[in-house]
Amino acid sequence: MIILVIINICHLFQTPLLNIMIKTRLSIFLNYLVKNLNDRLYYSLSDLTTGLISLLLGFFISTGLSTIPGQTGDWGIVAASLIVAATELTSKLVYSRQKRLEIKIDLVNNFKIGITYGLFVDAFKLGS
Repeated sequence: MIILVIINICHLFQTPLLNIMIKTRLSIFLNYLVKNLNDRLYYSLSDLTTGLISLLLGFFISTGLSTIPGQTGDWGIVAASLIVAATELTSKLVYSRQKRLEIKIDLVNNFKIGITYGLFVDAFKLGS
């Protein structure tokens, strides 16, 4: 809510009234500050929403990962080993000191965190 108010205030400052003002150092600085603040807020809100969507998608997928292989009873060990292998591979890619890959690794990491969190919640539901 506060971020939306700040964005609306930034739009107020970008009115033509600022262009009519005399170009002083202060007005140039304020225009620069408002423009950069506006750009950064939109960029960070976009990253925040995609990160939350990938986290919640991982949480949603974990429900299927915990229930579908358990129906037959034969695939529980194989499914668990695949989940652990995928988790470890993702952790190796995210936390390695090498140059980052071109894909959005942070979204994959959020997806992994969502799956791990969902599996823990399912384990607590089954334990109680």
